[in-house]
Amino acid sequence: MADQERTEDLAQLLARLKSTYGVNDSEISRRIGVSPATVNSWVHRKRGTGRGPNRDKLRALAAAFPKFTEAEIFAAAGRESPGPLSPDAEARIIELWRGLTEEQQRAKEVEMRALNEMNRTGQ
Repeated sequence: MADQERTEDLAQLLARLKSTYGVNDSEISRRIGVSPATVNSWVHRKRGTGRGPNRDKLRALAAAFPKFTEAEIFAAAGRESPGPLSPDAEARIIELWRGLTEEQQRAKEVEMRALNEMNRTGQ
């Protein structure tokens, strides 16, 4: 299965997902909040060759169809999945943030927004 996960693209994963759950493009689209045409374009590889589905839609797929992991879905879409944020990690980040000057906080916020946008759009 590891080799399949490495080489499977989003269209192949969606075919497997539809078979596993017995759903069609319309049901997938309803569950993740996109149009059926959008899912159909992913299935037929008409969309997703550039930016691909955004991070929120990939996460929605994982939430709606839990037999498929977020990491597996992101890999099929050719994207890196965002790392987990435990409560302990969040607390450490907030504590570090509080130690920054106002100017440093603004600079880090700009940097974090740019990184988030890059991850969101895949560019």
